[in-house]
Amino acid sequence: MEPIVVIATIALYIAALFAVAAVAGRKADNADFFTGGRRSPWPVATLAMVSAAMSGVTFISVPGSVAISNFSYLQMVIGFIIGYLIIAFVLIPLFYRLKVVSLYEYLDRRFGSNSHLTGASFFLLSRTLMSALRAYTACTVLQLLLFDRYGIPFSVNVIIFMLLVWLYSHRGGVKTIVWTDMLRTFALVGSLVLCIVFILRFEELSLGEAISAISSHPYSKSLFTDDFNDSRHLAKQLLAGVFMVIAMTGLDQEMMQRTLSCRSKGDAQKNMIVAVLLQSVVIVLMLSLGVLLYIYLEHSGITMSLGGKFPMSDSSGATAIAKPDHVFAYVATSGALPTIVGVLFVLGLISSTYSAAGSALTALTTSFTVDILHGRERFNDEQLTHIRHIVGCGTAILLTAIIILFEQLQSDSIINTLYSIAGYTYGPILGMFAFGILSQRSVRDRWMPLVAIAAPLISLLLDLNSERWFAGYDFGFEILIINALLTMTGMFAISRKTDNINQ
Repeated sequence: MEPIVVIATIALYIAALFAVAAVAGRKADNADFFTGGRRSPWPVATLAMVSAAMSGVTFISVPGSVAISNFSYLQMVIGFIIGYLIIAFVLIPLFYRLKVVSLYEYLDRRFGSNSHLTGASFFLLSRTLMSALRAYTACTVLQLLLFDRYGIPFSVNVIIFMLLVWLYSHRGGVKTIVWTDMLRTFALVGSLVLCIVFILRFEELSLGEAISAISSHPYSKSLFTDDFNDSRHLAKQLLAGVFMVIAMTGLDQEMMQRTLSCRSKGDAQKNMIVAVLLQSVVIVLMLSLGVLLYIYLEHSGITMSLGGKFPMSDSSGATAIAKPDHVFAYVATSGALPTIVGVLFVLGLISSTYSAAGSALTALTTSFTVDILHGRERFNDEQLTHIRHIVGCGTAILLTAIIILFEQLQSDSIINTLYSIAGYTYGPILGMFAFGILSQRSVRDRWMPLVAIAAPLISLLLDLNSERWFAGYDFGFEILIINALLTMTGMFAISRKTDNINQ
């Protein structure tokens, strides 16, 4: 794929992004930055939620992952639906009744300031790592497609990326993010659908033939019920879907800021229910695209050759792809398919990555300003605006430094480890909220940081020794549930019965 095509695609999308951001962020104040002024129409917030769940990592990885995980992800989708219903009818009424700006203000009212600080700190740690990793993945692809062609170092790539993200998001905050995410959804879904259409044309498959080919392909297996030790087992995936979506959507400041910008509790609930249905359709499209990509590779004589960078050659000199994450990028940009497929891939990657980074930057700025600095209580409106601008700029610089550090490490195993560490940090947040909602007990607030730190450490110890201690059992996503249960157990140990509970 020619660099000029990549540059033109990126430039056009960023121009559209800034145009939408300029209109949406006009005359935005602090209330608009933090909550969108609670004036977002729910259909717009719904479209924003659809794209919010799809990062650049998802866009690149899910289609390629069918070679390893097949369609087992659909088992998690069932759990997602259950989790979204719990968010809609348990968490949303709670957050609207308390009129929170940051979700973690609930922990302050329920348990105390140390619990508030602990919950916000775990969110900041997790979201900073996850956002940097997502941006890193997209920047590495752009480096291969564009910047390496001109000898531009990776650090310059990252600085340009984060500067553009900060410029379009720092003024309007959530008010801007909701509308730019709607643009992102159209770009992302449009890219997926059109990529499928062009691959079908190239393979000379009708829609019916494509459905038959996908459903009969061994990678389309959806249900796994034979081996309970398999991380793809139905029970594990279902539970993982439920608790992952509660923790990483319902209790995540970045994800919930869009929903809490809706005008009313009812609108926010409609947003949640419709969003999960639309997300399920998008996931099915991604998985289907994955099978079609592998069908294309089979017909083209291209194999998988683990290790190395893409594209590469195997021992016979034939083209080989280093890992599943590279499949979509290679097929789209290799030049065998029409150029428009590569353009759509770049559009989907850029749209999912830029908006995701802007959303993360807004959420991190909000949480640090509201939860850590207690900005709404300590500063007037003019001072608060100045403070959040400084915090936003500092957060952008921090993310830039972390992304560049990942490139220096140059180790997939370290990246995977960081993903696991980031996942562990949601356990204490889930446990704290669950204990607060399900029990009528108060805790000794000064001990909460110790409990929240101990739970993921014990979970990690169990995970590292699970095969030896539990007859070969290998923990998967369910480690989040164990982490949350350990947090709740620790909270019970430092709790006491009380009749005056502020929920």
